[in-house]
Amino acid sequence: MPQGTVKDYDEESRTGSLLMEDRTEVHIDPTSMEGSGLRFLRLGQRVRFDLVEEGGRKVARSLRIVTM
Repeated sequence: MPQGTVKDYDEESRTGSLLMEDRTEVHIDPTSMEGSGLRFLRLGQRVRFDLVEEGGRKVARSLRIVTM
């Protein structure tokens, strides 16, 4: 399961982006957090996610917080 860091996130629209460890940018859309129990994300927060391709862009699904 890929991991990344929250690059930006808009709480109102529930959209933003993540940076994967290889610096690839991944889109967050309102459905990215469905079923995860998450209500919002913080900049710099580490997450795991499923990676899908939609409309030619990489999108995160099933976000989970990375805990140490």
